[in-house]
Amino acid sequence: MTANKEKLAILALTKGGRELAKRLAKSLAAETIHPGKQGIASLMQEIWPQYDGFIFIMATGIVVRAIAPLLHNKKSDPGVVVVDEAGKYAISLLSGHLGGANKLAAKIAAGTKGQAVITTASDTLGLTPIDLWARHNNLMLIQGSFTTLSAQLVNSGQLNIWTDIDGQLPSDFKLAAIANEADLIISNKIFSKGTAQLCPPNIFIGLGCNRGVKASEFLDSLAAICQENNLRREAVAGAASIDLKSDEAGLLEFCEQEALPITFYPASQLNTLNTDRSEVVFKATGAYGVCEPAALLRAATNKLLCGKTKWTNVTMALAEKKIKLRADYQ
Repeated sequence: MTANKEKLAILALTKGGRELAKRLAKSLAAETIHPGKQGIASLMQEIWPQYDGFIFIMATGIVVRAIAPLLHNKKSDPGVVVVDEAGKYAISLLSGHLGGANKLAAKIAAGTKGQAVITTASDTLGLTPIDLWARHNNLMLIQGSFTTLSAQLVNSGQLNIWTDIDGQLPSDFKLAAIANEADLIISNKIFSKGTAQLCPPNIFIGLGCNRGVKASEFLDSLAAICQENNLRREAVAGAASIDLKSDEAGLLEFCEQEALPITFYPASQLNTLNTDRSEVVFKATGAYGVCEPAALLRAATNKLLCGKTKWTNVTMALAEKKIKLRADYQ
């Protein structure tokens, strides 16, 4: 569940459970759903994708059997909390961190004057929930697993981190002197060692091209420029070009295939930046440069990560949006 989207459903079987559901629905702005004769398992198959979180007021065993076939992974599964009819216990059953079930269980327990049952080790030991911290800092796990990292943190009480990003780390994250000594690397660069890695999506590409360029040429150019600059492809978050290219079919297809949102700038705006200037480009487009100023504008920076690189039909430049790590995860 996210802060700006929290669609909750409450399901109960007994009369007492339905009474508690009504009270919780009001305080949590949740929707009550009555299973009726359809049965819990059948109903869940229909509504599972529709909600960010579920509160079941019934036996835990019923819930486990009903949702087991629907589970996918911790990144996409909704949070699930099971509450007894008396409201004595609110059990965070599934997706405690990313799904928000731990917080939801605590909120329910506060309302019923009961007890939240949290079993995730990082919470019970007062350690940083790595998955929540990563999400709060907009970092993607591109190598390794949160489960393994959490186990390392629980077992040793700290996690050795190597990063080239400024900012602050939680108190149980310790800076490693070199990447080879780290349990976790935080960077947008490529590392050969199979260490777990978090990557920020903070690189933007500026694009220029001839007319009629195929999407495959952009794709090949992107792969080449990332490899040449030792950058993770996953770090590329968006693209930019001149507005004259807003109808370029190959460019648009490339951005769609790679899930890269693209921004188009008029020549007058591109010309406000002091980058590599070309009279040839100016005569053709009205801009003294395209890929370099477009990358800088999109990344909101004044320094290029990689200047204009040219292939037969495509030019690219890279700019890096500066970020700072935060120690908190709320």
